[in-house]
Amino acid sequence: MNENDEDLTTFCDSAAALVEGCRLPVRMQGGNDWPLAEIISIKEIRGQRGYYVHYVDFNKRLDEWVAESWLDTRKVQFPRRDGAPAPAGTTTPKKTHIGSGVPGTPMAEPRALVSRPASPTLLAEPPLVNGQAVLAAALHKKMNRKRKANSIDNESEAGEEGDTIASGAATPTTRPRQSGSLVAHGHDDLVTRMKNIEMIELGKHRIRPWYFAPYPQEMVNLPCIYICDFCLKYRKSRKCLERHLIKCKLKHPPGNEIYRKGSISFFEIDGRKNKCYAQNLCLLAKLFLDHKTLYYDTDPFLFYVMTEFDSRGFHIVGYFSKEKESTEDYNVACILTLPPYQRKGYGKLLIEFSYELSKFEGKTGSPEKPLSDLGLLSYRSYWAQTILDILMHSKPVGDNEKPIITINEICELTSIKKEDVISTLQNLNLINYYKGQYIISVNQELMQQHEKSMEKRTLKIDPKCLHWTPKDWSKRAKCV
Repeated sequence: MNENDEDLTTFCDSAAALVEGCRLPVRMQGGNDWPLAEIISIKEIRGQRGYYVHYVDFNKRLDEWVAESWLDTRKVQFPRRDGAPAPAGTTTPKKTHIGSGVPGTPMAEPRALVSRPASPTLLAEPPLVNGQAVLAAALHKKMNRKRKANSIDNESEAGEEGDTIASGAATPTTRPRQSGSLVAHGHDDLVTRMKNIEMIELGKHRIRPWYFAPYPQEMVNLPCIYICDFCLKYRKSRKCLERHLIKCKLKHPPGNEIYRKGSISFFEIDGRKNKCYAQNLCLLAKLFLDHKTLYYDTDPFLFYVMTEFDSRGFHIVGYFSKEKESTEDYNVACILTLPPYQRKGYGKLLIEFSYELSKFEGKTGSPEKPLSDLGLLSYRSYWAQTILDILMHSKPVGDNEKPIITINEICELTSIKKEDVISTLQNLNLINYYKGQYIISVNQELMQQHEKSMEKRTLKIDPKCLHWTPKDWSKRAKCV
């Protein structure tokens, strides 16, 4: 912490003096760590104050409501008068007392078109849903490793963490990317910075959302939103959902089933032909995708929904979207594995399927960038496994010669774009300069690690089960 930071850090004898924008150590739910956090919002409910905080060095999915007893007012950074945020860098003291948790419960204020974040109800600390405690610990561990390494390249060391996917691009574009892709918000205002949905029920799963999603105002002040896992329409109560299920004719996503093997199927949904389903899918995805700017014009996108089949029908596991026409050869706009299905290999299956489509198209492809933290891990893990598999199965050209393969040949075999192949080889330290030329060398230890990871990977795409014909959308647009 520099001298300027010390000048702005003061002792606060009462939490009543805290305002939105203050930064101070806060006890993180599910542990005894006290990372630096920024107060986003303050609400008073039934005489008790609740504080919505964002942990400065952590993903927004860990933002939460906390009680006053969770705040350490010994070192507080008040916001500057010029409106700039207080600088980071306060040391994090350890504390021994443990306070009570403050989960967010929907109590929204009226706002046109965009729903307000939920206000807190001061209750006892709830059990974490869908392994959030594990997620929090993993993210905390990763952030510590990232600080020590001071390089994003070290994220590739996480390896199999790549099975957890919630990712997409966050690159501003000249026209708004509607519904299918992730674009950085032009302004990160108070409304979109706060989670506004307490809980959703999707099929047999109850899931606590990670981020803000612009569901209608009347849905936000409910303890739970009930979503049909076939058509993805949302209802206010379980009874309303039961009445809907009697009328709902869908037992699978609309569109064409283009892949089936065992219980896994993929459906291709046209955002123009199935607009209602695509919009509901985007609303659901926004709960778990931070940078996704959601619009209601889904026409320019195709959605590929992965499902798992049982006696009731085809239940959504995850999806990815892609533009019908991409000038930069993006084969994924955004990609998501729903939390109940994460860390089971479905993430890599979604990525593998996107590249299988690229192979059918005869192109190399890449996801829109920059990727989120989980997306980067997922893709690096997939790229590493796929490229190493190619290298290990390359055969010598002649007698007693080592296998020879070029980067362009790797691209053709995998449909992975050249820059992604090169960056993966560099991250794995496989490119060496020898006798005036660059060569790729794989050591025995890396080969053994690869073999073990491939043995664990039971889910793989079978190209023989894909029945799909690429469409030339440029010609279709000219005809219209």
